[in-house]
Amino acid sequence: MKGIILAGGRGTRLYPSTKVVSKQLLPVYDKPLIYYPLSVLLLAGINEILIISTPEDTPNYEKLFGDGSALGLHIMYEVQTEPRGLADAFIIGKKFIGSDNVCLVLGDNVFYGQYFTGLLRQAISSIERGGATIFGYPVANPSEFGVVEFDRNNNVISIEEKPEHPKSNYAVPGLYFYDNNVVGIAESVRPSSRGEIEITDINNYYLSMGKLKVTLMGRGMAWLDTGSPKNMLKASQFVQTIQEMQGFYISCIEELSWRRGFIDTNQLLQLGNSLGMTDYGKYLIRLAKSHL
Repeated sequence: MKGIILAGGRGTRLYPSTKVVSKQLLPVYDKPLIYYPLSVLLLAGINEILIISTPEDTPNYEKLFGDGSALGLHIMYEVQTEPRGLADAFIIGKKFIGSDNVCLVLGDNVFYGQYFTGLLRQAISSIERGGATIFGYPVANPSEFGVVEFDRNNNVISIEEKPEHPKSNYAVPGLYFYDNNVVGIAESVRPSSRGEIEITDINNYYLSMGKLKVTLMGRGMAWLDTGSPKNMLKASQFVQTIQEMQGFYISCIEELSWRRGFIDTNQLLQLGNSLGMTDYGKYLIRLAKSHL
């Protein structure tokens, strides 16, 4: 399976902070925002990854990650020259996806939870039989989100965008798993009235074929909004609190690559030493030395 992180857009809701830098490069506590969606792909066992961003910002991601080899990953880059919708990622990434299934995660989504890896495995297993899987996250204000309605077998019945009368309290976060048919579906979708290839149209196609499932996130999961300065601060405070209380780092991509077997303990130690003046680096060093 391949993974795509869509890190485009102008981040206008975060101006002036994002006037000269991509939103996904801003820090959420002690690491760039893009580390959080990247960690989702690592938790899912995906190490072939495409980052899609703007012409201005793509070089900065290349400076941050290179080709991914230091992390045991294979990272490629593509440019989205103008906002053309989330589903445009599958057209831009057609060559990268090839004949594989694919996971798309939006670059500004932060997830955290003890059972998250199991939910990801469940989604991957579901699409191995064909189809698509989205996620449902319970929210107190569903009218402000895309809302998914489903039956007792987690078959999707409907998806509505910011409905006045929601049919459930489950919002759809920016994390999607699709079989390889998604590329052809995206190419056949007509742009919406705002000139974008909508992810909703992709999901509704799978829904019309009876092949759209939903994986539910329960009380033990956190999905954090980073759409405003206030919410960026809240996300940072959440990460700080968990890390200081538990001593484990959230979305530490070096640790996840190590635990997935993409790098060995000596490589982890080298990565820690390169950041040795920071608490982040010292955390990596402690992990590595405890296993040498």
